[in-house]
Amino acid sequence: MALDRLNPLARILLPAWAVLLVGALTHPLLHPGELALRDMLVLADPALSPAAVGMGDLPARNAPQDGVLAIVGMLIDASWFARLALIAAGAAAAVGAWWLVVVVCERAGAAASAWAIAAGMTIAVYNPFVVERLLQGHWSLVIAAWLLPLIAAAGLSARPLIAAIAVVAASLTPTGAIIATVVAVVTARRHLMRLGLLVTGTAASLPWLLPGLADPSAGTSLARSVTAFAPRAEQYVGTPGALVGLGGIWNAEAVPASREAGFALFGVALFLLLLSVWRNVPRRLLVLAGCGLAVAISAWLIPDLLRLLVTTVPGGGLVRDSQKLVMLAIPAYVALAGMLRPAFCALAAALAIAQIPDAPLAVDELRPVEITLDEELIARADGRDTLFLDRDALTRREDGAVIIEPHTKAMSVVESGELFVDGVRTDPPIRRYTAAVEAFHQGDLHRLERLGVGMVVAGDGTVIETAAEPGERTAGIVLTVFWMFLGAGLVLSGWLRRRR
Repeated sequence: MALDRLNPLARILLPAWAVLLVGALTHPLLHPGELALRDMLVLADPALSPAAVGMGDLPARNAPQDGVLAIVGMLIDASWFARLALIAAGAAAAVGAWWLVVVVCERAGAAASAWAIAAGMTIAVYNPFVVERLLQGHWSLVIAAWLLPLIAAAGLSARPLIAAIAVVAASLTPTGAIIATVVAVVTARRHLMRLGLLVTGTAASLPWLLPGLADPSAGTSLARSVTAFAPRAEQYVGTPGALVGLGGIWNAEAVPASREAGFALFGVALFLLLLSVWRNVPRRLLVLAGCGLAVAISAWLIPDLLRLLVTTVPGGGLVRDSQKLVMLAIPAYVALAGMLRPAFCALAAALAIAQIPDAPLAVDELRPVEITLDEELIARADGRDTLFLDRDALTRREDGAVIIEPHTKAMSVVESGELFVDGVRTDPPIRRYTAAVEAFHQGDLHRLERLGVGMVVAGDGTVIETAAEPGERTAGIVLTVFWMFLGAGLVLSGWLRRRR
């Protein structure tokens, strides 16, 4: 990455700056306990249930993520695996930004300055999208966002193996897989490379793609979910300003206090500064950024179109949270920062930090906590599908923060699938759950058995069992293991190639 062109001090300070940036957002992860905040719940030893491998009642939105964690949890603490993956992805963001800045500068016939590299790293690692998604608990989506500069740099440099490895690593969830594959294909310089990366991205998507094809209706959502998950305006900049600053997540609780105090203005200023050098950046990066921002903003401008998509198109529910598409702009922002003059590079880095100055304090919510589980109940269930009555899918930590009910990750649970956001029902209950509750209240144990429910836990703690066997999960396990071997195979291929 053109280290020889930098002075010795820059070679020391740039890696140190990268460590500082990544550490500022991941420092709480080093504490003991388990990861539990809003949509994130990573136990030390999660259950290898049908739902974990994408074969449950709900759409496979967490495949292969949950299956990988369950398999890894058989060997090591899965919570620490997730933390190390996050930190490694943050490091990859810094390295990828460095590489991307060098690439775009060389294409423009210029040398990348230390200031340009520092600005690119700052924008790649320390941005509102990453911070807000961390606070929402979307840790695997953050991994994908952090890997995008590396994917773009590898694509523009005609390094397909590095791009392929990063695409697989980014594909822990459907959104990450789709976004990473799109970035890889668009930035690839040769047709054969594009085809190979498309095949890789498709293969990495099989753990959620095949279950989705088996039940196409599972990926749709209620029309009102578009409103519930719509991009949010931030103080003094509105919704468009929040989005171009890479913020605007739908949940106000996942937004650092500074964004509501007007600091989002610095994000708009950063956007305008970067826009001043758009002519010097590869068009394909600008197209990615433009498409991501356009779709996110159009969801705010013309929500009826998005409502039609999420209610009628199989898998359309993936885009109801349209703000996440702004992550497509991250590689372009990094490249644009690299094309600024040194003085303006320093300004860009300062603006990037100024728009979320309290991020290192805000992410303290990520600090792991101790999770209490009913181990006797888990052992009694013995892998069978368990129906909990009068128990919400969400609960709260001791400090009041919302988390997922821990037993849904520790055992195989018949999930309702019903979701409320700010009092608005965005997802209806699953038919199997409704039928199981009805059968229980009718005292029809045979029907519960036919529904595959092996155990029912009533609100008063009473436990009723049936003769139902554990749910089928073999196909899901095979797909999850395939995903793991795909990534491992690519890494091994790269290692063997370097040894030749």
